[in-house]
Amino acid sequence: MSLKAKYQKEVVPQLKERFGYKNNLLVPRMQKVVINVGFGKHAKEKEAIGLIEKALTKISGQKPVMTKAKKSVSAFKLRQGQIIGAVATLRGDRMYDFVDKLVNVTFPRVRDFRGISDHGVDNTGNITIGFKDYSAFPELRPEDVDTVYGLELSINTSAKNREEGLALFTALGFPFKKNEK
Repeated sequence: MSLKAKYQKEVVPQLKERFGYKNNLLVPRMQKVVINVGFGKHAKEKEAIGLIEKALTKISGQKPVMTKAKKSVSAFKLRQGQIIGAVATLRGDRMYDFVDKLVNVTFPRVRDFRGISDHGVDNTGNITIGFKDYSAFPELRPEDVDTVYGLELSINTSAKNREEGLALFTALGFPFKKNEK
């Protein structure tokens, strides 16, 4: 069963009962997934930028948009208008397919993965997950990845608070770890 079908058949009734929603449209849902890569020290290397763009295209299934510096910062040798990163925004069916693959394939492939900290869910019910190495994604073969780059995922939801967002992600199957206090 796809993640979208699971959301409609299992998650919506579960969250309606838990939070007492009277309408299906009040139930929190995912709105978009934003995948972001910063080039860092490789921002001036055209070949590295091309490799990162190709990898992000494979991961997201669409061509990323290059982000440019808004201001010049001399301490970082950064000029206004210089390309400093790439971002891809997923919505609709592509978003559900990506999150399904993330939960069921990518997380188990991450080395020494013990779960996501629930502190990643903010006060508006969105979650941000960082990857130190994006070779865990099944589209990329380890021999194709020359250098290791970080990657950040942000999943925006329509949840009104942290508790609703956490309940949504837990119901969708996100592997949260128990936080020791």
